[in-house]
Amino acid sequence: MTVGGGTERPGGFEAATGDGRPVTATPRERAAEVRIAFEGLLQIRRLTHTGPGDPAAAPAPWERARPVRAVALALEAASFAPSAVDTSGGRTATGYRVAPGEREGTVRVEWLGPHGGGAAREEERALTECAAALTPLGWEALLYRGPRRRRFLEVEPAS
Repeated sequence: MTVGGGTERPGGFEAATGDGRPVTATPRERAAEVRIAFEGLLQIRRLTHTGPGDPAAAPAPWERARPVRAVALALEAASFAPSAVDTSGGRTATGYRVAPGEREGTVRVEWLGPHGGGAAREEERALTECAAALTPLGWEALLYRGPRRRRFLEVEPAS
C-alpha cells in the first residue's frame, strides 16, 4: 500500500509524509493503521522513558533518530491530512508535507497543495494548528516565513 509519502512495504506501515501518492486504504482502514502505529509509538515512549514527567510528552530515542517519520505519524494521528503527489510530481492534495530540516535532527513541515488550490491562504492557520498538536508530544515547532513569503515549521525535540 502506498501512503502519501511512505514506501510500499507489504504488511508494513509508513506514516504519510505528504510526498507520496494518495493513501489507497479506505479512511476507516487507514485510521485503524494510524491508531495502532501511534499507540505503538506511545508504548515505545513509556518503555524507554528515564526522566521525570509524563513519558508521552518526550520523544523517544527511536523518534529522535527518525524525526521525519515520527513527526509525520504525530500529524497523521492528530487527523491532519497529508499532501500527495501524482506520478509526475505534481501536488494532488492539500495538506502537510514533512521533510528533513536544514540541521540534523530537525524537520521542516510545510502546508502544500495543487497550484491554485488555496494552500498558501490556509498555511498560517494550518501550520499553527500542526504546531499545537506537536507541542504536547515533546516537539518544539517554530513558525517561519521562507522564500516567496511561504510559511513553514521548523520542528525538533524539545530540550
